[in-house]
Amino acid sequence: MLALTTLDMFLSINDSELLDNFILTLLASPQLAVFMEKYPSLKKALLHRTPLIKQRLEQTVKETRVPPDLAAEFQAFQECQLLPLNAFNTALPQILTRLDQLGSPFSSQARTLTRNATLNNTRPENSFQILFLQRWRISLTLQATTLHQQLLDQEQEILLDELRQHLVASAALAPLLAENDNSAGRLWDMTAGQWQQLDYRQLVHYGEFLQQQPELRALADQLGRSRHAKTLAVAETTQQWVRLRIREPAVLPEEVNGIHQSDDLLRLLPSELVTLGISDLEFEFYRRLLEKRLLTYRLQGDTWRERISQRPARSERMESQPRGPFIVCVDTSGSMGGINEEYAKAFCLALMRIALADDRRCYITLFSTGMVSYELTAPSGLEQAIRFLGQRFRGGTDLVACLSTLADKLDTRPWRDADAVVISDFIAQRLPDELISRIKQQQQWQEQRYHAVALSAMGKPGILKIFDHIWRFDTGLRSRMMRFLRRRN
Repeated sequence: MLALTTLDMFLSINDSELLDNFILTLLASPQLAVFMEKYPSLKKALLHRTPLIKQRLEQTVKETRVPPDLAAEFQAFQECQLLPLNAFNTALPQILTRLDQLGSPFSSQARTLTRNATLNNTRPENSFQILFLQRWRISLTLQATTLHQQLLDQEQEILLDELRQHLVASAALAPLLAENDNSAGRLWDMTAGQWQQLDYRQLVHYGEFLQQQPELRALADQLGRSRHAKTLAVAETTQQWVRLRIREPAVLPEEVNGIHQSDDLLRLLPSELVTLGISDLEFEFYRRLLEKRLLTYRLQGDTWRERISQRPARSERMESQPRGPFIVCVDTSGSMGGINEEYAKAFCLALMRIALADDRRCYITLFSTGMVSYELTAPSGLEQAIRFLGQRFRGGTDLVACLSTLADKLDTRPWRDADAVVISDFIAQRLPDELISRIKQQQQWQEQRYHAVALSAMGKPGILKIFDHIWRFDTGLRSRMMRFLRRRN
């Protein structure tokens, strides 16, 4: 069957211009304009992804087949273009009959043109054939454009419905997860085509809970942005001339610089002058004077001179330590249930927000007696986030298996720059020495960093000492009340 794009090519129809006009009309629709004005970040995300909408429409047009009657009429038009004048005049009655059979909109116009040409006796001339084919081509172009418009009208309804659902869902989550335009764009990609199946009320619930805990958000911000730029001195191969000021001792007296032996009578110590008043010591005084061994004050100054020398040029540059992905291990044991579960899930959502804003990955592993993993920033990240938030915390704590798996993952290439975060109350068994040695080796030689988020003041110090940073957030009743009172004041 004849494809619509093939018909456009033969009739020289610019379908790209049609699609551009369609997208402009779509974006100007009142249903979308209200959302885009209210949420500028989502507007930028949508405008940035209009090429994807156009590609989808182009694919739809490419897969659309021309109706059989229009395809047959176009084939007849191509055959008539190849006929010489005499053959065209001979075949004209069959052409008119064929147009009637196909129900062509050009049929009545074709008979009118033929009748007028016969009355004016212009049919034998070449101009009639040219005029007939030109009008037929215009009719075919109009039919193809109408087919385009019908197809785009159908697609407009589908796209408007999808975008409306998309924008409603994104608008609900943007204040909770979108920190900047980058995160708004990633959130838009993650929401594409999923909202009919997903119930995102869990995300809204924990997002609102996180907004009510400014201390928890501040802690996540500190952890997520804890790598700072460092200044490095870089030696260059070029040489440069430098002027150096060198200080040297001078003979000109400026200040007392100590005591020494000399024959300077003007700077004698009082103890030496006393010996002159004792007859038995006077001879000793003169002997030491001749030997220049009298104790005197030493006065000395400094002088400066310049020296020009050549040395390798050195410069300093700021080098930012890379912000890698997050690997977050969440303790889902029974002791982490209740309020600890709320805080742990909200903290993971805060790290997900930072990861979206900084274009990082966020990988969550739940551990108790077993382990389950989710990647919250994957294309299906929202679906996985909803599944993660729906988990219930129960069971025992197997911190050894968790840290062993975490160390294995940090040894793989995509995760070597990751920040490892363990969220737990750290009420667990003692860690084996070989695991501690392995973690210390990763910290020392691979510069990998382990963070501990302690949600209880009862955590074992022997476990916590292996971490580079310990972020404490006590979830006890007294601590929660103190934080609440501070917020009220």
